[in-house]
Amino acid sequence: MRYGAMNFPVLPVVEEIKTFNELGFDYLELAMDPPEAHYSLLSENRSVIIEALENSAMGIVCHLPTFVYAADLTDSIRRASLTEMQRSLSVAADLGADKVVLHPPMISGMGAYVADRVRAFAIEFIADMVEMSKATGVTICLENMMPRNGFGVEPAELEMLFWRFPTLQLTLDTGHANLGENGSTRLGELVERFGERIGHVHLSDNRGHHDEHLPLGFGTIDFRRLAKELHNVGYEGTLTFEVFDEDRRLLVESRRYWRQLLDTST
Repeated sequence: MRYGAMNFPVLPVVEEIKTFNELGFDYLELAMDPPEAHYSLLSENRSVIIEALENSAMGIVCHLPTFVYAADLTDSIRRASLTEMQRSLSVAADLGADKVVLHPPMISGMGAYVADRVRAFAIEFIADMVEMSKATGVTICLENMMPRNGFGVEPAELEMLFWRFPTLQLTLDTGHANLGENGSTRLGELVERFGERIGHVHLSDNRGHHDEHLPLGFGTIDFRRLAKELHNVGYEGTLTFEVFDEDRRLLVESRRYWRQLLDTST
């Protein structure tokens, strides 16, 4: 496996690259969010970012913007969100990313009362992104979401999306899968159903109530079981530690913990 860490978009991207290189990570997962990682700034600083990655011998995976509303009931907001996402995808390709993480759109506001309409908007948005991904040669890895997202959460709904869009792969997010009523079984079901479609993995821990992004072993997720399941489906791709703490050494500790589990699962 190749191991990565995600930048905090409040900090300059090049500084984050240097930090993760010093911690021994293989790649940067670039969260393309303002203030420091909006696509416009990334494009402006493209050569500097690429040079920093090359000097560090690090790769890149891009995480398309999180804080957009691609299935909003207001047409102008949906169009603006799609524009942000498409321009971000273009910049990700220009930075050399061969895969990007995409969040399924959220059902929010009054959309909760007309969920079927919002889901149709969400599917239309994913279709537009998939078509652009084919043109750019970048693979979209759709991330399973937390229950409050209202869309792209349960395996059955994700199965419909993967059937409809054969080029989509899955970003398996352990923290999201562990939340809510079905949290104790959802993660295993995702691996069982979509083992061959997993294109990327996010690892973080929580206690089943909030997406806490804790270090591995600090919550209730059974990572020993997950290590065995991923080994059994033959997954050997990229794996990002989404441990969000000021103490970046916890990323290293989580990586060490995961490697130990992998060693005992083989």
